[in-house]
Amino acid sequence: MLKISTKDSNTKHQLFLEGKLVAPWTDELRSICHAPQSKSDGRELIIDLKGVTDISTEGEETLLCLMAQGAKFRGTGVFMKQVLKEIARRLPRNDGA
Repeated sequence: MLKISTKDSNTKHQLFLEGKLVAPWTDELRSICHAPQSKSDGRELIIDLKGVTDISTEGEETLLCLMAQGAKFRGTGVFMKQVLKEIARRLPRNDGA
């Protein structure tokens, strides 16, 4: 089970995730992020992972996709920070090479 809560301000569109980021909830997260109201008209998309207890390979792929689109992430704990670091390493580089 994955609970997704939102909080909006003039500058931020925030998603708070709690539970397991596994299928079929990965599809739900993608659909929320791609919904017209989530096209945050210049607002920063921030995904808070502090309440996530498990992430599958599909969950990591979903986070990678969102990260590539410019989403920012918040997480606590050694495990979550390591997961985010590994996902960030997989991002394609735009260094002009």
